[in-house]
Amino acid sequence: MEPVKFSDLPVSEYILRAVEEMGFEFTTPIQAQAIPVVMRGGDFIGQAQTGTGKTAAFGIPAIEAVDVESKSTQVLVMCPTRELALQVKEQIQKLAKYKRGLNVAAIYGGESYERQFLALKKGSQIVVGTPGRIMDHIDRKTLILSDIKLAILDEADEMLNMGFREDIEKILSFAPEERQTVLFSATMSPEILSIAKRFQKNPEIVRTLKTEVSNANIEQFYFSVRREAKMEVMTRLIDVHNLKLMLVFANTKSKVDEIVSDLQIRGYAAEGLHGDMRQQVRTQVMSKFRAGTTTILVATDVAARGIDVSGVDAVFNYDVPQDLEYYVHRIGRTGRAGKAGKAFMFISARERGSLRNIENYTKAKIEQGTIPTYAELVQTRHQRFVDQVKEVLTAGVDNSFDGIIAQLSEEGYSEAQIMSALIKMQVGVVKSEFSDNQLSDTFREPRGNDRDARFGRDSRPAPYGRREGSSFGRDGGASRDGVQRERRFEPRERRSESPTGGRGSGNADMVRLFLSLGRKDNVAPNHIVGAITSETRIAGRAIGQIDIYDKFSFVEVPQADVKRVLDGMQGKTINARQVSMEVAK
Repeated sequence: MEPVKFSDLPVSEYILRAVEEMGFEFTTPIQAQAIPVVMRGGDFIGQAQTGTGKTAAFGIPAIEAVDVESKSTQVLVMCPTRELALQVKEQIQKLAKYKRGLNVAAIYGGESYERQFLALKKGSQIVVGTPGRIMDHIDRKTLILSDIKLAILDEADEMLNMGFREDIEKILSFAPEERQTVLFSATMSPEILSIAKRFQKNPEIVRTLKTEVSNANIEQFYFSVRREAKMEVMTRLIDVHNLKLMLVFANTKSKVDEIVSDLQIRGYAAEGLHGDMRQQVRTQVMSKFRAGTTTILVATDVAARGIDVSGVDAVFNYDVPQDLEYYVHRIGRTGRAGKAGKAFMFISARERGSLRNIENYTKAKIEQGTIPTYAELVQTRHQRFVDQVKEVLTAGVDNSFDGIIAQLSEEGYSEAQIMSALIKMQVGVVKSEFSDNQLSDTFREPRGNDRDARFGRDSRPAPYGRREGSSFGRDGGASRDGVQRERRFEPRERRSESPTGGRGSGNADMVRLFLSLGRKDNVAPNHIVGAITSETRIAGRAIGQIDIYDKFSFVEVPQADVKRVLDGMQGKTINARQVSMEVAK
């Protein structure tokens, strides 16, 4: 498809003037296809992802549709998050810069009603907001939708995922039936089609969605990293690649806070963004990130909706995204406007399947990255200091500091000693919590049913903790004495009791732990062993007997490792299911 200029579209001169001032000449595919259709006045469904220019695709027709002689609300834009609502408002204001008399208001939770009352009372022809706060204003009769010409649902799939369906349907029911309804979504789920069927009339559908990550400006790498070494690997990559502005994605709010705290302790200008933060704090965080005062923004996927900051050098997938689409959304925030970007993803041996799924979904090969060594880190920092010194020397130095050097020389210090001390003060001692061989969570491709290969071990004399004399066969079928694997799962009453009163090995050096998952959760011994070894780094051969029942299981671990296992497995999952563990009573 040939590039389309904005000047080739049926838009007003004031729009072209604003677009040119913003630095754009050519449209994106969704803009080229959506703007003419929406401006014709029919209902429309656009399937496109974040970062494809959707805001201008609906924002330009919205601005064109407004009659500035009327102060009533004529366009309503619904967004899933506060950040996206603010982003959309700011973008529409830029596009409408030269249309005099047009006012745009954003209404969302976390901000005082009074300020929003004033904006609405002033007469905002375009209102952008989150469904919950829009409903609040409708109930308070501070937002009237009787004159709505155009209703827009931005990132409709995300709003439905967040449970806003009832609010969306109620809001649309307040708008005139003859209105135009425009819907943008990254997916075409049954729920989206249901909304479209109920509230749209013969919508024209345009799909520009490409799950292939075709942006040649983004270099993608994955790193096989031990869970506890992720921070070390990330900071090494930041320093070696000299990254200036970064986005880090985590799956939970608690993980965001943990990452921010660790980065700040290490001296990085990091801030977090997630749903538990007050709106005022979130606004401050985003302002500092846009200004470059904060260089690392750590966020959850939902909180990051609407973040559109130019010049992001790299995106870190600290946690593997829980949804395949999130991966595309995440890395699409770097490599924009013709600039180069990098996307790094940390995975464990157990997450190799997730890597394959992402590659299949995006139809792109993600290369394995090489973790910088400690020696490379030190060399990089030293060379960077040398380059800085050269810059200062080239610019020229004055003699105002000669007295300090003379004073130290008189006290018996040589020039070499003075220089070394100054360099140490500036560069610091490069520290590392891990040796180079402690960072990678290496894995090898399984050979047939070789479970040992899957967990990165060439051999293990006691798979799943089997001790000599156990009837549990290594190959998952019959063991040497002909007893089937299922015997491990026989009901309690058919198994002998240990001297301690519960079933187990009776080994005093082993402690029996209770797990809240069982056969009904599709949990098998290899899942339990894999989770424990991955999260705690305990050798698989150290794990003792495993007993799996319908709703719970038991596993034996060395007495010396009990606390390590319980701490390491807290809040973790086994076979993608949340598990709780405690010492068996």
